[in-house]
Amino acid sequence: MSIRAVFFDFGGVIQRTEFQAPRQHLAERFRMEYDDIDKLVFAGESARRASVGEILEDEHWANVLKRLKLPPAEKQAVEAEFFGGDVIDRELVNFIHSLRGKFHVGLISNAWSGMRAFLEREKLVELFDSLTISAEVRVMKPEAKIYSIALGQAGVKAEEAVFVDDVQVNIDACQEIGMKGVLFKDPQKAMKELEKILKIK
Repeated sequence: MSIRAVFFDFGGVIQRTEFQAPRQHLAERFRMEYDDIDKLVFAGESARRASVGEILEDEHWANVLKRLKLPPAEKQAVEAEFFGGDVIDRELVNFIHSLRGKFHVGLISNAWSGMRAFLEREKLVELFDSLTISAEVRVMKPEAKIYSIALGQAGVKAEEAVFVDDVQVNIDACQEIGMKGVLFKDPQKAMKELEKILKIK
C-alpha cells in the first residue's frame, strides 16, 4: 500500500534546542541543573496537564514561576531565556513544503494550548494540511488515540501513513497501529529515509 500521508513531530524535529547556553544560564540562576529546569518545564504534572488541555499554557507557566519563586511579571523573560537556544530547521521546513500537494502533510505534537498561535506567528501553519495538537485533542503520544485522530483528519489508513518523531516510544506506538515510523536523529538522514519510503527520489 502506497503512502498518502506524512506526519511530523514539532519539538525535537522541526524545532530543536541547538544551543544549550541560554537554558543552562537560566538553570544556574536558580542553582539548578540543566535537566532539572528542563523537567520542571516539560515533565512535571503541570506540564502534563497543559499537554492534555486540562490547563492553559499561561497557567502552566504561572506554576513554573511559582516553583522558581518569581512574580508573574517575569513570565516573558523566563520563557524567552528557556527557549533562547531553540532553532527552527529551515532546510527541513523547505523539504516538508515540497511534500505539499503530493501527500497529506500533518503535524502530531505533544504541545500546549499556545501551539497553534505559535505556528501561525512563525508562518509554519501553512506547512500542514492538518494539526493534531495534544492540548486540543486532549490525548498525548504515545497513546494510540492521538494517531487515530490524526489519521482520521487525513482520511487515510494507518498503512498509508508515515510519522517522523525523535522519541523511540512514540515511533513504537505508531508502528503498533500499522503506521511506518522514522526515528529522527539527524535531519539529513531523516529526509533521505523519507525520500526512500515515499519513493520521491
